[in-house]
Amino acid sequence: MLLDLSEEHKEHLAFLPQVDCAVVAEFGRIAVEFLRRGSNPKIYDGAARKLNVSSDTVQHGVEGLTYLLTESSKLMISELDFQDSVFVLGFSEELNKLLLQLYLDNRKEIRTILSELAPALPSYHSLEWRLDVQLASRSLRQQIKPSVTLKLHLKQNGDHTTEVLQSDPATLLHLVQQLEQALEEMKTNHCRRVVRNIK
Repeated sequence: MLLDLSEEHKEHLAFLPQVDCAVVAEFGRIAVEFLRRGSNPKIYDGAARKLNVSSDTVQHGVEGLTYLLTESSKLMISELDFQDSVFVLGFSEELNKLLLQLYLDNRKEIRTILSELAPALPSYHSLEWRLDVQLASRSLRQQIKPSVTLKLHLKQNGDHTTEVLQSDPATLLHLVQQLEQALEEMKTNHCRRVVRNIK
């Protein structure tokens, strides 16, 4: 699977061939630090003074490299796919090898950092339901108005929460159909490939 880089990202990465490979390696270290601790303008200013370029140019270069490494790590692309993705940028062979080495050295750490940044979503624990049917009211003697009440128990980091939902049967049937359609979609080859690459 090849990375699809936008023109903006290509422009940001176009700065890398203008500097020495040692500087690109340092940018790689800064990119991983950027993921760990966030942006640090002082680092960009110091590097810009040493390289005699603007701080924005250095920042865009580091952000472009960060994007390249995070997207590659997220998709767990192979060495060959990474080389093909970078080859499109028209860099020298030495720079391509250095970027590949940066990717191989940091992909596990980047995936760990990204997994820590991902929000912890609640997961299903149990479900209680009740069917209520209103047969008549003071104004309407013959009326059938069904409703389904669901009590959804969720777990998140050891904590249990409860959500109460109420719906009419037609909406609930539509929801069930949509979920069944999503489950069927997960069985297709395309979805299996995507899920395999995400893990």
